[in-house]
Amino acid sequence: MILLGLVIFAAIALLILGFEMFLVLGIPALMVKQFFYGAVPDQVVVQKVLGGINHTTLLAIPFFILAAELMSDGQIARRLTNFVKALLGHSRGGMGYTTIGGSMAFGSVSGSAPATVAAMGRMVYPELRQARFSDKFSLGLIVSSAETALLIPPSITLIIYGWMTGTSVAKLFVGGLAVGLVLGMAFAAMVAIEARRAKIDAGPTTSLRAKTRALADAAWALGMPVIILGGIYSGFFTPTEAAAISVVYAIAVEAFIFRSLTFRKLVLITERAAISTAVIFILLALGGLLAYFVTLAQLPAAIIGFMEQIDAGPVLFLLMVNVMFLIAGMFIDPNSALLILVPPLYPVAMALGIDPVHFGLIVTLNISIGMITPPFGLDIFVASSTLSKSVLTIFAGVWPFVVANIIVLGVITYVPAISTFLPNLVFG
Repeated sequence: MILLGLVIFAAIALLILGFEMFLVLGIPALMVKQFFYGAVPDQVVVQKVLGGINHTTLLAIPFFILAAELMSDGQIARRLTNFVKALLGHSRGGMGYTTIGGSMAFGSVSGSAPATVAAMGRMVYPELRQARFSDKFSLGLIVSSAETALLIPPSITLIIYGWMTGTSVAKLFVGGLAVGLVLGMAFAAMVAIEARRAKIDAGPTTSLRAKTRALADAAWALGMPVIILGGIYSGFFTPTEAAAISVVYAIAVEAFIFRSLTFRKLVLITERAAISTAVIFILLALGGLLAYFVTLAQLPAAIIGFMEQIDAGPVLFLLMVNVMFLIAGMFIDPNSALLILVPPLYPVAMALGIDPVHFGLIVTLNISIGMITPPFGLDIFVASSTLSKSVLTIFAGVWPFVVANIIVLGVITYVPAISTFLPNLVFG
């Protein structure tokens, strides 16, 4: 426990001093090595840093990031949103439902919440305001709806969790689809309440001809989630192979069918994706080193012993997990919270008989809440930059959605069938 206290104290001190996140992970790991495991050769440290990310599952991350950049910069995202709008836009509060559905559709081909905020925000914010949704509600809805990208496959967070724990990524994807739909329905209920409160009228009815035209325009865009999800769920290819296919498909559609992608734009988009990928992999490498020392120190065994001492079962343990992740999400980025907290907590969850898919989706939903939780919610700052809006204004709009998220988190935590029914049905 002294080791755990040192790690937490060092991480908090480095955060307060304004150090970059990779140093917040790396320096405590090296301190632990120096003070507790000096006999461990330096070569082992290097092997853990480099070898930890030498895993084929992680190849999906750069491919999905590049696919997300291609789609948000091109026509696929816009055409998906226009199709959802044609289906839902005529109902009272239709633009709110369009925002949720469009974010889920974009998330189903990108796996990235920040990319969803940036792509969707530019498209739907003006129309939400035109539909007479308040500024705060519109901003809160855009930022919160993007969370579904972390749950709706192909989620990068679920890929990382699967890599860390050895859990089937395909099973996590199927379970994430169910949890993402539950979260989307909660946001839809909030839109319905706000539309009635603000006396927002229903939009003009969309004719069958207009819906058919929107479907034709979005046909190639809709091919992306069909190929990715259909291929994974049918077992035709793995999530990693699906990620590579998504890049090829996005380039082919944007360049040759929509003609929105030039070679120069492809180079710039690839550069942005490479930078984002490098940031994530540096965090993964140093997080893996920290996880190695956490395992070496037998922290999971110590936590299990503590849980037995206070006679805590799965109910109390999962409550503690949620509290820890919610607090961590307020101060550190989601991937770092995942890398720090999962290694000591996952073995405890397994010892208590908690399904690994269920536990993974609890963790991922916590991570997604952290993306919108002040003061350091990443998606809040992405929205602020994309829409040129005050961070404080977005904070004010997000709080009702944080409350809704916590309610959904409670349901997902204590009704495991929501997370496990579809994976068990599909994979047995």
